[in-house]
Amino acid sequence: MSLALATLLYEWRRYTAAVVALAFSGLLILAQVGMFTGIVKGATATIDRSRADIMILPAKMESLINSGGGSLPARLQPQIYMHPEVVEVAAFDGDGGRWINRPKDGKKAVTTYVNVNMVDTRPGAVNLPTDFTEEIRTALLEPYSVAIDQSQLGRLGVKLGDAASLNGKTVYVRAILTGYPDVNNASVTMSRDTMRMMGMLTKGGKTGPLMVRIKDPARAEIVRDQLNADAKGAYKAWTRQQLAEANEGALMKEQIIGIFLGFSVFLGFLIGVGITSQTLRGAILSSIKEFASLRALGVGMGSLRLIVVELSFWVGLVGLGATALFTGGVYLLATRGGLPMGFPAPWVIGVSILLLVISGVSGLLALGVLKKSQPADLLR
Repeated sequence: MSLALATLLYEWRRYTAAVVALAFSGLLILAQVGMFTGIVKGATATIDRSRADIMILPAKMESLINSGGGSLPARLQPQIYMHPEVVEVAAFDGDGGRWINRPKDGKKAVTTYVNVNMVDTRPGAVNLPTDFTEEIRTALLEPYSVAIDQSQLGRLGVKLGDAASLNGKTVYVRAILTGYPDVNNASVTMSRDTMRMMGMLTKGGKTGPLMVRIKDPARAEIVRDQLNADAKGAYKAWTRQQLAEANEGALMKEQIIGIFLGFSVFLGFLIGVGITSQTLRGAILSSIKEFASLRALGVGMGSLRLIVVELSFWVGLVGLGATALFTGGVYLLATRGGLPMGFPAPWVIGVSILLLVISGVSGLLALGVLKKSQPADLLR
């Protein structure tokens, strides 16, 4: 065991502040990334949890986030079926409308705009989310029935079994969902038949994005490339995972979110370096006689500097572990509250590198204290 690691284990209390500072610097960034990614996951949950292997979008549409929607010619659906590996194609239509609840006991009515998601209620349908229970599926078979995420009930002023008005027509809350929040606008889910009766299906020979299931999901990328080769500019095929990553990337490129994350990285760096470097300086200063003893024994200043740098590296690794622990706690609290979170690998790797850089810079800033480790001071 190295001297630096032994020092950290034996005198861990002196380095606790540095570890906590690193942990909160990482948490400051990862919590925001997780929240923003969770917004995307909540908004696109119906697609992400479907049985589709490939999504067909308009050719110029690069994501489902802030794209202004997109429609495809209805004639494309039978065309996609011509591929020998395609077994099912279904349109993912969506709409929105004015929601008015029907309050009781003289309470004020809630009037708001809601997004409407559509699913097919046939067992095993390509656009039926895999986490929909049989009870939810059969509940949506009822005409004018809707399902609402549990986090949206208070926002829409309803509970299971209540009736409400959507675009002037009465709908009934027949199922409660979990993990389908929508931060911008509340959303409701209904069957294709109900959506047709509501007059919300895309018309004029147009349809929404297409969800495609193939025989072998492992060949999704190959089939995607083959479909794109046959598209001739009429559409663009995406694997479901590829589209999910594009959605996350599109949100992170939003200017206001970029400002938030950039400021968080800057603030986390300043806080981390400030507190960690001062903690290391204080810890080294408190052990200055030990360092002076090493110099008296013939250990060079260069070797002492390496000990401090290695010590800062170990502090950084422990800080990474604490960051993972704190971030996991935030994740559990968020999911328990119905808000999904996601942590893209590039961001996790980037934050890990940042924390190691912070600990390294802090160690370099603390090297100046070693000048006070004069062997002569041991005689005082």
